[in-house]
Amino acid sequence: MAPVHGRPSGGSRLRGVARAGVVGVLLCALSASAVRAAVAADGTVPYDYVPGAGTVAGTEGTAGASLLEAGSAYRSSLPRDGARYYRLELDAAETAYVSVTAVPRAGGTVAATDGVRVSLRDANGGTCSLATEQFGASHSPHPVAASASREVAPGSGVCQGAGTYYVVVERADAKNSQAGDWGLELTAVSEPGLKAAGATKAPEAWDSATPEPPAGTAVRRAGGAGFGSAVTVGRGTWTADIRPGRTLFYRVPLDWGQQLDATAELGAGPGSGYVTGALTTSLYNPVRDDVQDVALSYGGRAASAALDSSPPVAYANRFSFSDQVRAMRVAGAYYLVVHLAGQTADRFGDGPFTLTLRLGIRGEVRAGPGYAGRSVPSGVFEVSDAERDAATAHGAAGTGADPGMRAVAAGGIGGGTVLLAGLGVWTVLSRRRAAAAGRG
Repeated sequence: MAPVHGRPSGGSRLRGVARAGVVGVLLCALSASAVRAAVAADGTVPYDYVPGAGTVAGTEGTAGASLLEAGSAYRSSLPRDGARYYRLELDAAETAYVSVTAVPRAGGTVAATDGVRVSLRDANGGTCSLATEQFGASHSPHPVAASASREVAPGSGVCQGAGTYYVVVERADAKNSQAGDWGLELTAVSEPGLKAAGATKAPEAWDSATPEPPAGTAVRRAGGAGFGSAVTVGRGTWTADIRPGRTLFYRVPLDWGQQLDATAELGAGPGSGYVTGALTTSLYNPVRDDVQDVALSYGGRAASAALDSSPPVAYANRFSFSDQVRAMRVAGAYYLVVHLAGQTADRFGDGPFTLTLRLGIRGEVRAGPGYAGRSVPSGVFEVSDAERDAATAHGAAGTGADPGMRAVAAGGIGGGTVLLAGLGVWTVLSRRRAAAAGRG
């Protein structure tokens, strides 16, 4: 780097810049810490909400329901008893998706049947779709997501016209649910119609044989703490630390025609006993609709569990009678969400434990279905070159760095990272100032 030349007053300017920069950095770091403290203070499990998400209040009925706009993310809350209503304004051509991620309160256990239920209804109360996501065998509070939709389909007699629709959110098992409010993250996505009619029948057969897990050295890639900060991974072997009660989020880009094979392994740990449903691995599609889940029980020895081999991504999958096949209906970023049950600590300590993900992606990339317009948000049903690059492990071997940091921008830069960067800038400026003073 070339030395800085100039009069002594230049050093004063540099000191002013350095002070201003560091003050700003410290304020950013303090703000980030305040956000983390606020999340902990509200009693919910740790979760990174989408940066910039607006805040809306759900209503107890349709009157005065807050509007959710496609392409936007929102924060809200859900009480133990009673449903909460939100509003959509839809045209007659778009397929609309609304996902709701429930963030339960931390500590203790939850009922296996509890979780979040989301329905989308027309102005007359007719149900367009209904989805429920439960905590399952883990009995451990963690973020769960469910997605409802209004799909324009020839021959369907409900939910086909333009107008007002309502999103209804409630606990899956209010009788056995936690006391206190849960946090909610809501997102809305619009999928355009097709230029020309395509197949109206889902593929009936595909290669469902589970291939050998990918070999090779595992690449370290820490997961995110929410859908918005999920870290991108692809074909290969990935490893991270995970602690009891925590949930890690990963993005897996899947294009049209591709299918995913995924295995999650939990490394051996000290202690004795047995924890049912210790590690839960869930696969969600780009609109956060649940594809499938697998739970792994743990007795202290290394153990693994694999998701079923998914069908290739295809537009016509939406016409299947199988929920798992129907969810593989769009290309884009799929999400692997891995949760280690809090009660694992009771038997095996606080960890951290070693999580290993072995991912296989196969199938020839095919052309898309030929949309008549663009999705909202734009590109949600596509795989970009940047995502393909972020999903690879190139450049990671031997560097000791976590290449997943390339995906941090999706969820904002953490205060600690910003602070280190700011201190680095301050150091460089100080050295420049000292060199200039010496020459003066």
